[in-house]
Amino acid sequence: MAKEMKIFAGNANIKLAANIARALNKPLGKIDVNHFPEGEISVQVRENVRGADVFVIQPSCPPPNENLMELLIMMDALRRASARRITAVLPFFGYARQDRKDQPRVPITAKLVANLITTAGADRVLTMDLHADQIQGFFDIPVDNLQAAPVMIEYFRGKNIRQLVVVTPDVGGIKLARRYADQLRCPLAIVDKRRTGPTEATAMNVIGEVAGKQVLIVDDMIATGKSLVEAVKIIRRLGARDIYVCCSHPVFSGSAAEIIRDSDIKEVLMTDSIPFRHPELNRKVKVCSVAPLFAEAIRRIYNETSVSTLFSFKHKNRVKKKTPVA
Repeated sequence: MAKEMKIFAGNANIKLAANIARALNKPLGKIDVNHFPEGEISVQVRENVRGADVFVIQPSCPPPNENLMELLIMMDALRRASARRITAVLPFFGYARQDRKDQPRVPITAKLVANLITTAGADRVLTMDLHADQIQGFFDIPVDNLQAAPVMIEYFRGKNIRQLVVVTPDVGGIKLARRYADQLRCPLAIVDKRRTGPTEATAMNVIGEVAGKQVLIVDDMIATGKSLVEAVKIIRRLGARDIYVCCSHPVFSGSAAEIIRDSDIKEVLMTDSIPFRHPELNRKVKVCSVAPLFAEAIRRIYNETSVSTLFSFKHKNRVKKKTPVA
């Protein structure tokens, strides 16, 4: 008997999960994710999953502790209900910034979370734009790390921006920025910055030419927005014209929305990996959905066909329909 595909979602990003399920012509599975009076998470699967190929959609976005625990408890419930295979679908993988011991007496939270996900019952992980590629190696199960770049690049190609230069806000993002620069056929520049704390950095200089250019700053996530705006200030001071930003994960913690609203950024393009709840930025923000991309990846995992071709910019059938931009 052929295995059945079932899709479940926690409370982290219900809208994205519903859009993924819709793209697959599947309903979301019936599951209750509630709380006991003292705050502990209560989960009950409301349908039969025995022998099913189950996909649990739950980014560990803010509040990260709550959403991560929901994911772990849902997978434990599904494993104990005899699901044949469980794929943890994390459009945003939290706790990824501490991926090595770069100071004395600090944890490696990315490895800890990888262990927790595996122990809870995941047989496979599907995610997008990990903060560091080496996190894939923290798992002893298969990991598919999708890229939002093809979706974002398609949008900026359509804008036909003249005299464009791609800028990475730090040295660690060179690989990602070079991918954009190659595909958009434009030069690359690098902001040299010094980190002054876990969430703060000071831009010192720019390596490359930005004077008189239109600038696209590329990053995997926006957290507090402070280092991004520091980069924008120095780029503007060096004579850049319009400044665009794209990021895969709009974390937007603290006063990030206000900082970006008051900055010289013309437009921010982001995905819906994390729910965006900052209406004060509606004029500056465009959100492109990665639901078709995740739906296609889930379809391929279920059918046991290649997922790696989704990473190729030349692959014409990455998704089955045009990615919507809001």
